[in-house]
Amino acid sequence: MSSFLRRLAGFSFVCAGLLSSCGGPAQPTDDRRVFRYNQPEALTSLDPAFANKQANIWAVTQLYNGLLELDDSLKPGPALARRYQISPDGKTYTFTLRPGVHFHDSEVFAGGKGRAVTAQDFVYSFRRLFDPATASPGGWIFRGKVLENSQGEISDTAFVAANDSTLRIYLKEPFIPFLGILTMPYAYVVPREAVQRYGKDFREHPVGTGPFRFKVWDESNAIIYHRNPSYWRRDAQGHALPYLDAVQISFITDRKTEFLTFQQGKLDFLSGIREGSRDLIMHPDGTVREEFRNKFRVEKVPYLNTEYLGFQLDPKNLPTDDDTPALRDRRVRQALSYALNKPEMVAYFLNNVGVPGVSGFVPSSLPSYSATLVPGYDYQPQKARALLREAGFGSGRPLRLRLSTVQERKEICEYMQKKWAEVGAQVQIDVNQAAAHQELVDNGRAAFFTKSWLGDYPDAENYLALFYSPNFAPAGPNKTHYKSATYDQLYQQANREQNTEKRYNLYRQMDRLMMADAPVVPLYYDEVVRLTQNNVRGLRPNPMNQLTLERVRKE
Repeated sequence: MSSFLRRLAGFSFVCAGLLSSCGGPAQPTDDRRVFRYNQPEALTSLDPAFANKQANIWAVTQLYNGLLELDDSLKPGPALARRYQISPDGKTYTFTLRPGVHFHDSEVFAGGKGRAVTAQDFVYSFRRLFDPATASPGGWIFRGKVLENSQGEISDTAFVAANDSTLRIYLKEPFIPFLGILTMPYAYVVPREAVQRYGKDFREHPVGTGPFRFKVWDESNAIIYHRNPSYWRRDAQGHALPYLDAVQISFITDRKTEFLTFQQGKLDFLSGIREGSRDLIMHPDGTVREEFRNKFRVEKVPYLNTEYLGFQLDPKNLPTDDDTPALRDRRVRQALSYALNKPEMVAYFLNNVGVPGVSGFVPSSLPSYSATLVPGYDYQPQKARALLREAGFGSGRPLRLRLSTVQERKEICEYMQKKWAEVGAQVQIDVNQAAAHQELVDNGRAAFFTKSWLGDYPDAENYLALFYSPNFAPAGPNKTHYKSATYDQLYQQANREQNTEKRYNLYRQMDRLMMADAPVVPLYYDEVVRLTQNNVRGLRPNPMNQLTLERVRKE
């Protein structure tokens, strides 16, 4: 038995006691009332102010709520705000809070009883994102959008509690995707009392309003939540939610062990299976192998993630290299894109899990996407060779480049390396540790690099912001330092446009313009494979790959 499995086996005795206690001393643990999932990537905090990666997002989603949440079609709708109004000029948002919502029972409150949530709690939670003592990475969701003072800091009047049940947010100019931003975990409400009591340790002493309450976190083994008996939400029949009594999160880092544990029925759900397990479960064409059919549910669903190659267009931080100027020639960048057979790549290396990136940067699962209106680069090796010749490269002067990547993308990079060699481009692959690769890209020291963009909220603006010039990295997401006055103007116009179809048309114009300039090569729009045990009901996937357990039950 591996050392991890030995630790898990030992911890299971503790888990059994903790899980059974949620049903009361007279009720033994019923596996049908406990949902178990694994978190292979590091989970660093249960504080929503640090919900900047999927591991943290999934964990805090069970514990907290925000003003709004996404419905099954990814549209923002009421959560702790029962209704909202937007002023005609698009700059004032007024939220009326739902009555009778309480924070979890906790020692931080008088008598240990959770108190009612007020509008002031949201003011506190939002302003906390900017507090240097918090050091949250989430302040960007409001910066540049809400009112600012003369020093460019968030104004004291940006968030206002008119009374206990009325919250107003004031923007400095209209920003149509703002409702989507408020569905993010960064915008979940937290009580001042808990943050002040625990300080930095609030990460492991969470207090929220969500369907589950925190019970224990053994950092090397598992997290356990218990059902919140005072949860404010009921189902359509008036039954109290959640249906489950407990949630157990394990930390199996080895993917093969994770899949084996799922096969043994000790996990209820897996998401994002990797190469080894994917090949085991699926044929190369993406269909499920016969030996696994009907044993569990396999779902392949869109995922709001665009995998891409980026070109650094700003040479100031690049190492001196005779060939890096070539990448600032648009013809070279276009040639490298035309040289790739993206459908073949997705089929051979990803078991057809993904949509070939033959349109723009906006992924195919968003409503503004249109492969017809935003044509990208298909496989045209002859055109690639011609563009390289026009740029001065050929048999006498081959194009030589270096591509920075990470280990998990090495195999696909080697495939692209061969395709580029076929059109006369010699590309060396530099494999770096993830942190080193991130640092190179963020600080403009990689001329040519692999990257991905996972949407923060389901609006094309979140993807197109990567090419808005005020968003230059490292402070913003514009890793390529692409700059176009026309693009910037369209971006600003789109953020003010309240008519949905007109805004989508502006998004498409931006995507077309950017793709013609080719600061990036979209490789594919991701999909995610989710495995679920057959007895699980109510776990619905969506392109954000959210994990929402309040309506899940096990039979």
